[in-house]
Amino acid sequence: MGTSALIRKRLIAGFMTILPLGVTIWFLKIIFQILIGIFRAPLSWAAKLVNLPEPNLWQQAVFSIVAMGVMLFVIGSLIQHFLGRRVLGWMDTLMMSVPGVKSIYGATKQVMNALQSGKGGSFKEVVLVPWPHHGSKAVGFVSQRGCPWAAPEDSRRVAVYVPSTPNPTSGFVIMLDESDIQPLNMSLDEALTWVVTGGAVQPGGSNKTIDQG
Repeated sequence: MGTSALIRKRLIAGFMTILPLGVTIWFLKIIFQILIGIFRAPLSWAAKLVNLPEPNLWQQAVFSIVAMGVMLFVIGSLIQHFLGRRVLGWMDTLMMSVPGVKSIYGATKQVMNALQSGKGGSFKEVVLVPWPHHGSKAVGFVSQRGCPWAAPEDSRRVAVYVPSTPNPTSGFVIMLDESDIQPLNMSLDEALTWVVTGGAVQPGGSNKTIDQG
C-alpha cells in the first residue's frame, strides 16, 4: 500500500471514529441553545432578585437542563390524572382552532402518539423498504396494511412511514407492495435511536469499527 493510500485510510478511519461523538456534541449543542434561550430571562431575573451575579453560560445550561427535566416530569405526572388530561384537552382544542397551526400541531401529535403507544396496531412493525429508489434501503414503520381507498383492487398494499433524521416526526408516507417490505428484528426504540443518531448508534448496541491496521 502506497503512502498516500495509507494516509487516506487513516484519515477516513479517524473521521469515522469521531463521527458519532461529533453528532452527539452537535445535537447536545442545539438542545443547550434552545434551553438557555428559554430559561435565560427567568434565571437572570431571579439572580437580580436575590442580589446574585449574572449566571455564566454553563450555569445557565445546567439550570436549564434541570428546569426542563423537572417541568417534563411534572407534565408527565399531571397527564396521568383527570385534571391534567382535561387541561391537555383544552390545550389541544385551542391549538387545533388556530389556522395554520392546527395542521402542524395535529400531524406532529398524531405521529408522536403513534410512535409512543402504537395504538391500533400502527408503528409496531419495523421494516426495511426501498427508498427513495430501489437501489437504496430505508428503515420504516408499518402504519397500515391494506389501502383500499388508494388501491381497491389490490389488498397487498402496505402504508409505511419513513422517518427523517434527526427529527423522526417529519418524514414520508409511502405505499408499497408487501413483497417489497423486509421485516426487521428490532424494537421501535432501537429503530428510532438509529434514525435520530443518523445511524451512529446501531441496534443492540453493536457498533461497527473500522479496520485501522
